[in-house]
Amino acid sequence: MKLTQRTVGRLAGALLLAASSAQAAVYPLPPPGESIIGEVVALPGERRDTLSDVARRYNVGWDAIRQANPGVDAWMIGSDVPVLLPTQYILPSGPRQGIVLNIAEMRVYYYPPGGRDVITYPASIGRMDWRTPLGPTTIVRKQADPVWNPPASIKREHAEKGDFLPDTVPAGDDNPLGRHALYLGRSGYLIHGTNRPFGIGMRVTHGCVRLYPEDVEDLFRRVPVGTQVLMMDQPFKAGWKDNVLYLEAHPAFDEEGEPKPHGDISAVRKVVNEAVAGQPHSRIDWSEIEAIARQSNGMPTATSITRTHAVATRPPAGATASAPAAPTAAAKPRPATAARPQPAATKTAKR
Repeated sequence: MKLTQRTVGRLAGALLLAASSAQAAVYPLPPPGESIIGEVVALPGERRDTLSDVARRYNVGWDAIRQANPGVDAWMIGSDVPVLLPTQYILPSGPRQGIVLNIAEMRVYYYPPGGRDVITYPASIGRMDWRTPLGPTTIVRKQADPVWNPPASIKREHAEKGDFLPDTVPAGDDNPLGRHALYLGRSGYLIHGTNRPFGIGMRVTHGCVRLYPEDVEDLFRRVPVGTQVLMMDQPFKAGWKDNVLYLEAHPAFDEEGEPKPHGDISAVRKVVNEAVAGQPHSRIDWSEIEAIARQSNGMPTATSITRTHAVATRPPAGATASAPAAPTAAAKPRPATAARPQPAATKTAKR
C-alpha cells in the first residue's frame, strides 16, 4: 500500500464525485502483466459517522473497513481521525470473465463482455458451519422481488432458538432475500440482496452470497442468465504495479466468523513464486513476505521486490491491454445506518 499526497487528493476527489453520482465501482482493467485496480484513500473523520456508515457509502464491507482501521472507534469517529478506505484490490488469479467471488476477501468481481472493465462489490458469505461452496457454476435464473421458501434445515435451526419461520416469506421489506436474486446452478444457492444491509462483508449467511441492495440491483441489471460464476478461496494474492510486486493478505476466521491470524502461511510462498515466475526480479525477502501475510490487513502492500521490465505474458481470458486509471466511479451514495452488525441475530438461510 502506497499513499502520496497527490494520489490521495486525486482518488479522494474521484470517490467523492462517484458518491454523488450513484454509480457502481467500475475500474479499467490493468494491462497484461499487472493486476491492481483502485487506490487506498484516507478520508477525514466525521463525528456523526460510524465505520458501518462509511463502509456502505464507499462500497466496502464491514470486516474489510474494520481491519483497515484497527484503532478507530467504530461507532463514533472523531473529526480529527482519518479513515482508510481499503479500495485498492489485486485481481484474483484466474480467468477475467463473468462473475468471480473470492471468499477469502468477501468480494465479488464482475468482468463485463468486451474485456475492458471490472466492477467490484463487497459481499457476505456463509458462516463456518454453512460454507459458501467453491467451484464453477452459472446464473440460471433472475428474479426481482423474490419469494423465500426456507428449507427444512433452516426452519429447524431457527425453531431450536424459538424463532419459527413460515413456509413462505413473500416479497417485500421483511424478505431476507431483498429485492433482487440471481439463482446459481448449485441448487439452493443465490446471489441476492438483503433487508439488513449493515452486515455486508461478514461471514453471516447460510451459504448464499449477499450484497448491498444497491449493488445486487446493479449486478442484476448487468448480467444475463447463463453468466459464468467462479467461487474461489484466495487469502493471499500477489500482483505487479509499476514494476513493484504487491502482496494482499486476508485473515483466517474462527468458528464465530471473527478474523484471526493464519496458523499456516506456507501458501503465500507459492503465490509469490507464481507472480515472479518468468519476470526479471530482485531478491525475495521471505521474512518481509511472511510479515505481510501474518499481518493480513486486507490491503495490497508494496514489497521490496522489483523487476527491471515486464515480460510479455498472455493476458487472462477476457482481459485486454488498457491503461490503468482511476475508477470511472468508485462508490454510491448510501443511506447512513448506525445499527451495529450482530452476526448471531441474523436470520438468513441459504441467502
